[in-house]
Amino acid sequence: MLRIGCHLSSSKGFLAMAKTAESIGASTFQFFTRNPRGGAAKEWQKADVQAMLDFFCQAGIAMPLAHAPYTLNACAKEPRTREFALETFADDLKKLEMIPGAMYNFHPGSHVGQGAEEGIRLIADVLNQTLWPEMGTTVLLETMAGKGSEVGRSFEELRAVIDRVELSEKMGVCLDTCHVWDGGYDIVENLDRVLQEFDSIVGLERLKAVHLNDSMNPCGAHKDRHEKIGQGHIGLEAFRRIVNHPKLKCLPFYLETPNELEGYEAEIRLLKGFEI
Repeated sequence: MLRIGCHLSSSKGFLAMAKTAESIGASTFQFFTRNPRGGAAKEWQKADVQAMLDFFCQAGIAMPLAHAPYTLNACAKEPRTREFALETFADDLKKLEMIPGAMYNFHPGSHVGQGAEEGIRLIADVLNQTLWPEMGTTVLLETMAGKGSEVGRSFEELRAVIDRVELSEKMGVCLDTCHVWDGGYDIVENLDRVLQEFDSIVGLERLKAVHLNDSMNPCGAHKDRHEKIGQGHIGLEAFRRIVNHPKLKCLPFYLETPNELEGYEAEIRLLKGFEI
C-alpha cells in the first residue's frame, strides 16, 4: 500500500496533525520542526508526542517526516547564520529522539559565492558536530533545483557531503520531483536512467523519502516552482510511473504542492488511484 501524505502545520500539536492526516486519507505526513521562516521553536510535550504514537498504531499511519526550517543554511557565508544552523540541528535532533525511527530532512544550503566545495565542507562540518553514534534519527539531504548557489543541485554534490560525514550511516536522501526535474534530471522520459544514475553515485539504499511535486518550469530551469500534481511540466502519467516504480513504491511520499487541505485530500485520492 502506498504511503502518501502532505505537509501539515505543527502549531496545534502532534496528535492534531495525526488526526488531520487520517481525516484526509493520508497514511503519513511531514511537518516543520519550528517556524519555517524563523528561528522560534516551541518545546515538545512528551504526552502529545506519545498520544500521536499511540494514534499511529490505531490508525495505521506511518512515522512522519520532520523538516528543518528554510532559514537553516549550514554553509552560509556569515558565521552567525552557520551558528544558527548548528544550534537548530542540535536542538531538533535532540527532540526527535522522542519519535522512534524519525527522519529529519533539510535543504543543504547555499554557499553564497564561497564555491560548492567550501559549501560541502561547511555542511559536513555542521553534521559532524551534531550527529552522535546512538541517535535513532536518520538525517536526509534534499535534492535541490540548483537555483542561485544552492548545494545539492546534483547527485555528485549530495554524495560529496555524505562522504565527508563521519557517521555517514546516519545519512540518507529525500528526492524532490520538482527539484530534480528543475535540476535537469528528466524523470518524465528517463526515470529508470535517473534512478540508475542516483544508484551509481549515491546508492538507492540511501533514498528514504520522496517529495511529490509537479513543476511550473521545464526540465533544467533551475527555478524551484512547485505546481499541483498533473498541472505542471512533469504531468500525471509521470507521477503514475513514479508511485508504481519498483524502486520507489515502498518509500513514503510527501506532497508539497500549493494546496490547502481539500486540495491535498484530492491529490492523495488521485495518487492512491494510480496504485497497481
